[in-house]
Amino acid sequence: MKIKFSFLVAVVSLFLFSCNSATKSKVSQYENNKISQATDAVTNEKTDPKKADLSGMVFFQAGKYLVGSENGLPNEKPVHEIELSAFYIDKSPVSVAQFREFINATGFKTEAEKFGDSGVFNFSTNKWELKAGVTWEYPFGKDAEKAKDNHPVTHVSWNDAMAYAEWAGKRLPKEAEWEVAARCGQNGGSRFSWGDQLVINGKYQANVWQGKDASKNIKEDGYEFTSPVGAFGENAAGVTDMGGNVWNWCLDTYQLYSGNTAPFRKDENVKVIRGGSFFFDQNGEDSFTVSGRSFNSHETSLFNTGFRCAVDAE
Repeated sequence: MKIKFSFLVAVVSLFLFSCNSATKSKVSQYENNKISQATDAVTNEKTDPKKADLSGMVFFQAGKYLVGSENGLPNEKPVHEIELSAFYIDKSPVSVAQFREFINATGFKTEAEKFGDSGVFNFSTNKWELKAGVTWEYPFGKDAEKAKDNHPVTHVSWNDAMAYAEWAGKRLPKEAEWEVAARCGQNGGSRFSWGDQLVINGKYQANVWQGKDASKNIKEDGYEFTSPVGAFGENAAGVTDMGGNVWNWCLDTYQLYSGNTAPFRKDENVKVIRGGSFFFDQNGEDSFTVSGRSFNSHETSLFNTGFRCAVDAE
């Protein structure tokens, strides 16, 4: 695998100082002492997959769909047509309780557990840091509150999410599938999965950051960090948390859409994330639109990133 931290610093610097995302950074003073720990970090026990449980999933029919946007960030262009086979996608992000079932059944160790730390934003210093002892079960460390069972699991890398999906008899959703589900299976439609406005009749429609910068969240939506999965209701297709709460890992390696001529070098270690999160992002509302897209390295785990699964229907 690629060296976890040196690669991550390069990725997150782009997020913090360009138009892509502010939620993925980890601080450079940790670089040297992470390099020696980064090799062989993703070797885990072989897990036995089970048959996919479709009861908590939403079906989308095969067809041709439009994805992308001409009105969003540059990496959302151009709008283009894709053809998908029928699929199911999890109604909600994988919860802490669901992930614990996987851990108990397999003895799997996440990359955060193997590295000994994971990415958390320190609100005292206003900086990202790799905090020791942070895991999916203790998202702010063992000296802080344990993760709640009905909240989305966090501090899972793309590799961790892939392992869970295999065990569950599922897979990660393709980026296009994620967007189709966010758009409720419709071409065109609203800016967000729930409509065109973040606040409707004085009520926030998603768990997102309220504040002019990362230093303070005024919590007008009722949550400082993650919220219970489904707390803000379903979209018209019956799917929850398709904007805000936690970023969702997707199956795809990140790349620009065909027809987008911006300079770009594809890296197989960089994977797509979708949906935005509860945390501040320099792209603001563009981070949690139906077409908003970003990326992170496959071994990265953070306090605002989780995942959901998908299954082929045919």
